[in-house]
Amino acid sequence: MNRYDLIAFDMDGTLLDSNHQITQDSLDAIDAAVNAGKTVILSTGRSLSELKDYRQMLKHVRYFICESGALLVDTNTDQIIHSEQIEPSAVREIIDTASPEKAMIYIASNGQNLATRSYVMRMADFCIGQYQDIFLQTGTLLDDVVASYNKKHFPVEKLNLFSATPELREYFVQALSHLPLEMARAEDTSLELSPKNVSKGSGLLKLCQYLSIPVEHTIAVGDSDNDMEILKTAGLSVAMGNARPHIKELSDVVVADNDHGGCAEAIYEYLLNE
Repeated sequence: MNRYDLIAFDMDGTLLDSNHQITQDSLDAIDAAVNAGKTVILSTGRSLSELKDYRQMLKHVRYFICESGALLVDTNTDQIIHSEQIEPSAVREIIDTASPEKAMIYIASNGQNLATRSYVMRMADFCIGQYQDIFLQTGTLLDDVVASYNKKHFPVEKLNLFSATPELREYFVQALSHLPLEMARAEDTSLELSPKNVSKGSGLLKLCQYLSIPVEHTIAVGDSDNDMEILKTAGLSVAMGNARPHIKELSDVVVADNDHGGCAEAIYEYLLNE
């Protein structure tokens, strides 16, 4: 009997192909898994609002681990199962450090992504131009996200700093290393900041507890640094063929890339293979 009951997919670079689409073979494999009584979930750095365009096609994927583990959502009821926030004093220091460097500040709050409109309009300057359409379609664009936070200290589950260069990102890593944060390098110049001890791995543990599924009966699939903790936590770790070399090295197995059926392979070969 197959020992795995749940599979968790990262989105960007994993379930999404190079055109930011979910391929039909992945959708068919997800349906096959659900029909076999397995649980398929998302594990993503994205906020809930950034996933709205995919929710209909992923209607059989009930549970989302969003914002790198800071927000767990039951999409059938839109209930927040669990959330974590960065301490307000840490948010203040992050903002004070990043603002003089003209980095783009992105805040996830209550499942919504917030950013300054003028920065979103020039996301290519921060090496993330490929995500501009997503931000324009799903984000809450403010005149000044820092001013909005200063006016009303809303909860911050996750904060991303988008830098113009890798060197600036490394400066932020060093300057903020004393704060109670988890840091993950993403893309070429981005830095994802989450509450201390919060990761996709901690999100998986909390969701498994909620669903009464032993974590050793789970599979995690990913490609990048923010997938490291969930890959270490799951019973089986699966790296995409397009994953960074060190992600492949720490994973148990490697499947095809995100343009050539890697996610379907993970389901058929490891979740459903009796």
